[in-house]
Amino acid sequence: MAEPESPAFQVIVLGPNGGPREDHVTGLLVRSTSMNWVPGSVVAVDAGTLLAGIIRILKNFLPDAIDEQKRMTEGPFKGLQLPAKSAEANAAHIFREIIGAVLITHPHLDHISGLAINTPILEAGSGPKPIAALPSVLSAIKNHMFNDIIWPNLSDEDGGAGLLTYQRLVEGGNTRFGMGDTRGYVRACNGLLTKCLSVSHGHSKQRFHPESGIHHRVGSTIFPPDQYMLSSRAISMDQTDGSFYSPARSPHIPPSVSGPKESMMASVESSAFFIRDHHTGREIIIFGDLEPDSVSLEPRNKRVWEAAAPKVHTGRLGAIFMECSFSDSIDDSYLYGHLCPRHVAAELSVLAAKVMELRDPASHDKKRKRPASGFGDNTGSPLSPRTKSRSNPSFERSEPRSGDVRAVDLPNTLVDRIDSKDFAGVSDTVSWENADPLPLTGLSVYIIHIKEGLDDGPPPEEQILKELRAHAEEAHLGCQFFIPDPNQGIWV
Repeated sequence: MAEPESPAFQVIVLGPNGGPREDHVTGLLVRSTSMNWVPGSVVAVDAGTLLAGIIRILKNFLPDAIDEQKRMTEGPFKGLQLPAKSAEANAAHIFREIIGAVLITHPHLDHISGLAINTPILEAGSGPKPIAALPSVLSAIKNHMFNDIIWPNLSDEDGGAGLLTYQRLVEGGNTRFGMGDTRGYVRACNGLLTKCLSVSHGHSKQRFHPESGIHHRVGSTIFPPDQYMLSSRAISMDQTDGSFYSPARSPHIPPSVSGPKESMMASVESSAFFIRDHHTGREIIIFGDLEPDSVSLEPRNKRVWEAAAPKVHTGRLGAIFMECSFSDSIDDSYLYGHLCPRHVAAELSVLAAKVMELRDPASHDKKRKRPASGFGDNTGSPLSPRTKSRSNPSFERSEPRSGDVRAVDLPNTLVDRIDSKDFAGVSDTVSWENADPLPLTGLSVYIIHIKEGLDDGPPPEEQILKELRAHAEEAHLGCQFFIPDPNQGIWV
């Protein structure tokens, strides 16, 4: 993309895909343009691809794009002074000196493998590199990767080598830090602040126990089968922007009445990082892998949209980086904790509704017109063929077929306390078809984690982008969708 006037951020997408190629999996670099490439002024968000992505980009521009002062004159690293001749040595310099910290959204291999393989080149004399994430994420990395079995313990805990240090983030933001708009944000690197909100990435039989710091199998003595299918992570009860209502905290919810198979499942925790430029106050959001609220055991995306809406409304949120792993040809039961275009559009419609409520608070009680087209059902959410058999958002569910993924049955006490539109889309909000501007005008949405096609057919990016733009036009969102080019910096 062309560089806009006075951008606050530059984002370099090192790994734009979700596999199966191991050299293109998720990894991004973010910097504040006000810091001008000083040491520690870049933060990596996920590290499935790290050095490999940096080397690939540098090789595309070296040795031609460098001046007498050894500064890059072209490409994503334009303006960066490089000390060496080879792309490999310069990539090591960038990792050691320029990248100040690594943020990890969740501990799946396609988001952390580069971190493991690359970390041994760090130098102990420079101090440990911070790895920041939610406690459950760092627990998985500590216990299952840097554990002297899968990989050497390179951290500064439990007698490790001291090349990495774990920074455990407070879910929803640490409200003891910052004031006003920066409340809850912590330092990510020189020039950037961050706040982390959890999202759901499907379900598994492992659940994080915050007291032990270990993942335990649901159905063990730690989590007996009669426990709720809800996460046990610590949650602030401060009902501000940094917290949320948790069914797990409610004493009025009886034990799950779902079948024994479903009672053995827990949500997989992933993350959404709000990254704020300290100089301008502008922000971007980078999501890890996530699933739509409409099929989640524990819907959490709405919290992210509630936090994002005021930033869209005031023009401070410039871009969202989010996954879209498959095209709309995928059935909901084969999403495995991921998104496809119809669900991306439905999630962004929730954000759009929140923005419109801020424009006109009185519109909160109005009804949105039902689209004449077949974009979705009466919930406002687009549906796959198998999803169409679902009932409306009363949370009454028919018996699932084998292999189906469905939301947990919520008891009436909870339905009474939470408006069903929070989970069902935007059916109860005012129409924005004729809004000027449309609710998400000016917002750029960059799609990452697309599953690569290795056959001779057209690349999946083309079909996904086509479907996304069609859904956005139909839903009158106003945002623009892009597939990032790893060889071009994104300016926001």
